Amino acid sequence: MWSLETLGRVRLSRHFFMRDFLYSEIGNFHEKQNLPDNPDLAIETGRAFCETLLDPLEETFGRVAVRSGYRSPSLNRFGNENKLNCARNDHPVECHIWDRGTGEARIAGASIVIPWFADRHAQGRDWRDLAWWMHDHLDYSEIWFFPKLCAFNLVWRPTPLRRIDSYIAPRGSLLRAGADPDETLSERRRRYADFPEFRAIRYP
Repeated sequence: MWSLETLGRVRLSRHFFMRDFLYSEIGNFHEKQNLPDNPDLAIETGRAFCETLLDPLEETFGRVAVRSGYRSPSLNRFGNENKLNCARNDHPVECHIWDRGTGEARIAGASIVIPWFADRHAQGRDWRDLAWWMHDHLDYSEIWFFPKLCAFNLVWRPTPLRRIDSYIAPRGSLLRAGADPDETLSERRRRYADFPEFRAIRYP
């Protein structure tokens, strides 16, 4: 049996613990618990998400702020039914429910902010600079950018879709799944030439 205290202490990667993803503003305000139905699967999928995507971001840019992490099926259903910006539980792009599906059907994601880039975006930096950096350095599945703080949903799947969309101008799809970028590698590199040197972690 998992206790909330024990679950929160589970270390998913060098930089992240399960507790980092359990806080929910929806759950807090509406007094709804946010606990996995299947903690073992949530940990397994969350670990792949953190090791593959979040750790390299934190190693490279410094602190990564989690705005919305894990959501239990019951909490996400409540959010969807009450129009609180949660997709349906069975929607294929709902990435916050980590403890569903097996094998290739697994998915994990979070809405995050990189303060290092948020400061620069507030001064006019193009969100596509960060988008192309992630495309060239991370094994992501999907990315959606949002106007406030240049936050974005970052998604892991066992087999990545490699799709980027944005609600920041220019709105729409920057890259559709399976498509080639409309900018060459040298053009993309010029966009982020002043970014910190990429740093990753080698896991066994």
